[in-house]
Order: sequence, then structure tokens, then C-alpha cells
Amino acid sequence: MPDIRPGRLSRDEYARNFADAHPPLTPVQALIEAERCYYCFDAPCVAACPTGIDIPSFIRRIGEDNLRGAAKAILEANVFGGMCARVCPTEVLCEQACVRNTNEDKPVEIGLLQRHATDAYFKSPGAPMFRREAATGKRIAVVGAGPAGLSCAHRAAMLGHEVTVFEARPKPGGLNEYGLAAYKTVDDFAQKEIEWLLSIGGIELCCGQEIGRQITLADLGEGYDAVFLGLGLGSVNALGLAADFTAGVGNAVEFIAGLRQASDYAAVPVGRRVVVIGGGMTAVDAAVQSKLLGAEEVTIVYRRDHARMPASAYERDWAKLNGVTIRTWSVLETLEVDAGHVEGATFAAVHEVGGRLEATGKRWRIAADTMLKAIGQMLLLADPKLATLKLRGGRIEVDAEGRTSLANVWAGGDCTYGGQDLTVEAVEHGKIAAHSIDRAFGMVRDGAPFTRIRRAAA
Repeated sequence: MPDIRPGRLSRDEYARNFADAHPPLTPVQALIEAERCYYCFDAPCVAACPTGIDIPSFIRRIGEDNLRGAAKAILEANVFGGMCARVCPTEVLCEQACVRNTNEDKPVEIGLLQRHATDAYFKSPGAPMFRREAATGKRIAVVGAGPAGLSCAHRAAMLGHEVTVFEARPKPGGLNEYGLAAYKTVDDFAQKEIEWLLSIGGIELCCGQEIGRQITLADLGEGYDAVFLGLGLGSVNALGLAADFTAGVGNAVEFIAGLRQASDYAAVPVGRRVVVIGGGMTAVDAAVQSKLLGAEEVTIVYRRDHARMPASAYERDWAKLNGVTIRTWSVLETLEVDAGHVEGATFAAVHEVGGRLEATGKRWRIAADTMLKAIGQMLLLADPKLATLKLRGGRIEVDAEGRTSLANVWAGGDCTYGGQDLTVEAVEHGKIAAHSIDRAFGMVRDGAPFTRIRRAAA
């Protein structure tokens, strides 16, 4: 019988395991770290940030003990600066570009400094940081209350437009609320940040509204002057085996979402032996949290080598630190099922020949009570008019300003082609689209910020 049950640990162990994994800097630590910044002119860290935060500027303000000013420099570029400080892979973005790496092994801790400034602001925000411009009379519909959609909504509201955000789930936030490890964002931070974001006014949030069911793109086109699609990716790829829907085989995304919404970690069941298939951030979050719930053996299996795992080296090291085994160059061949429940799997060892994976003829087996799929997601286009959008690589094709092939329809975030599937990038997509929509309305503004969306080459 499968060994899957809740309550494997004591209450104290759950509390320790799901506490903030990376505690914030103390004020003294923040001042010392801020002094390490060279305040570079034309700083490479700024170029490496998808939202273009003026990093030297906000760090200098921390050094001057001007935390509100530091937070403003962050939030005017990235309205989700607090969450991104917690989950953004700074080690491969701004911190990798830090010039301190040239002379030392350690860059400035930009992510922790960003959190220090934004946490201080959210703790005591005081007077509103942003104000809306005069009402324009224009109405924008945003589909999806994830980072892209809410970023677009906030910037559009700042520009004086009225925005309605339609969200399929019971809560706003998208992956910030449902897709991140619980230890990365404690104390309901995602919802607190969104509450602040919505406080600017001009934004109506409608949850439980799924496009293709309660709302349609055709109806939105009739009732609004522009539409922004921040749909995310709604379906998990299948394993491609007949036993894909066997009991004990689940989606890592759903596992993480369930854990984030759990009121009591001790009530969440977990297998004694867990296997996670995939190599990205979702795989690491699912594997580590399985271990923290009390699983004895947790293994990540990836088809290529460690260096090509989508999860960063930092995330891979974090998994290993938490007792997760990572096995590479392996492809699932068969699932072993007993009485309708998975009990193990056989993997084929592979190697790369001419850029393609080929079996070596060797195989290995692993026992499992639970198997979680983290092998990517697909875009769902249930609405008839959505299905007419021009796609590329299975995602919505947009231009540099987020415009789709349909008139008056923009898109951004994971649902669009050419991105890196990062929260910080989704925020930028929404911001850019809001300014593009504003210009499409014929608005003329002096000095309105605009940055091209950075998209991967075809």
C-alpha cells in the first residue's frame, strides 16, 4: 500500500520548516551592504533588471537612511518590487551583472537590499506614493490578476483610466499567490502587496470570472476600449504514458497551490517516497516542500545535465541542502502500478547525440508513493475568439509593446512567446502594455516612461 499521510512531523518542525527561508537584513546589515555598492554610472545591474530599476539610486538612498525614497525608486519601476525581492533569481540577473564580481567572489546583495527597502515601506506606508492622473473616460479590461495583469492595471490606473480585472481563481495574485513555495513568501505577503497595489483606486477586481465561461473576449471587446490578456499558462504537460492519470501521479503546480492555501501544514498528506520529474523552479519548490512536509526520500529526475536545468544553480544547491537527490540524463520509460496506485517507475538513461537525446540501453528503477509532474505548462484558449489569436511556439505572439494580432487586444506574461517566464518580466510586460494602450487612446504625455520589452530571439 502507498505510504501517503499527513502529520509526519511535530508542530514545531512544521513551524521551523515553513518559516521565512531567507530572513531579511537587519538595519545595520543593510547599511553595511549598501556601502559595498560602487554606484556605477550606466550600471550593468540596471541593464540586467527586466524592469529597469535604478539600482544604484535605491541603494544610495538606503545608505542615506532614506528607505521611503529607496522604495519609491523600486516601486515606480516595478510595482511588485516586494515580491520580486523575495523570488526573483537575482543571482542570474542583476547580481550576476554586479561589477563586484570582477574583483570579488560576492556581488552586492541587491535582492536583500530591495526587500529591506520595500518591507520598511509596506510596514509604514504613510502618504500615498502614487497618485492617479485626471480621468480619461477610457475603460480597460484586464484578464488575469497575476503579475502581468495587475502591473498593467496599476499603471493604467495611474494614467487615469478605469480598469476592471477579471480573475478565474478565488484570490488575485496568479503565481505569486498559488505558484511559489510557502517558505518564500510568508505572512500572506502576496495579498498584502496586492491590497496596497489596489489602493491607488480606479481598479475593480472581479474574481471567479474565467474567460470562455463567465466572460468572453467578444463581450469584453464590446464593453471596453482595450483588453489586456495576462492569462498565464493553464494546463500542465502530460507524461505521455497510458498510466498518466494513475492515483499518486499529480501536478507539481497543483501540489504547490494546495500547500500555499493550506491553513495547517500538519494536515497536508505527503508520500514517504516522492519523485518529481522536471528541472525548473517548480520542480525544486515541489521537491523541497515535500521534504519539509516529512517525506523521507525525495528525488528530482531531469532529462539533461545539471547545467541545463531551468532552475538556477542557487535553487539546485537549495534543493540539495534540504536533502533532495537530483538525478540527471534520465527519461521516464514506464510507471509501475499496483491496485491502481503508482508504486515506482523505470527510467531510461540517455545521452546527447547531435543535439538529440538517445537511450544508452541502461535503465534504473525507483520506488515511489507519489510522483509529481513539473515538465512545463501549456496555454489554454477556451474562448472562441482567443483561439483566433496568432500564436508562436504555442503561445500568443505579440510585438515589442505587447500588441496581439487582434485589434485593441494586448497580452503579456507567461502566455506570450519569447519570454523567460519570470515574475519580474511579467511585471514589465504589463507596464509596457499599459503605456502602449495609453498611446493608442491618443494620449500625449510629457516624459512618460517607456522601455522596450526584452524578448528572446526566435
